[in-house]
Amino acid sequence: MLIAGVLCVCAAVSSTVFGTWSLAHTPNGGATQLALRAMAPTQLAAAVMLATGGVVALASPPHTALMLLMVCVAGAIGTLAAGSWQSARYVLHREASDAKAADCGGNCAVCTLSCH
Repeated sequence: MLIAGVLCVCAAVSSTVFGTWSLAHTPNGGATQLALRAMAPTQLAAAVMLATGGVVALASPPHTALMLLMVCVAGAIGTLAAGSWQSARYVLHREASDAKAADCGGNCAVCTLSCH
């Protein structure tokens, strides 16, 4: 459990660093930067789950620690997967909305397309 606990804590630190880095950089309007920034909250949530799993693995009896470690790691992976899905949907929706507005020239009264 010592190795698993240390690996979870290292993964938590890594996730925290990447999440904080994504929040610290201002998006320059690119889709990639926007997706990275949208992933930051889920990365920080996964970091909390991984840190909890690491601490439990280091401090609890092996049988209890194994179960809680599996739950924490599964929760972190599920959180990252859901966050990736949501940020990708958001970026694609935003790009589609920008494309519609560009087709109208920003003036919906002249265009037959909806610029919403």
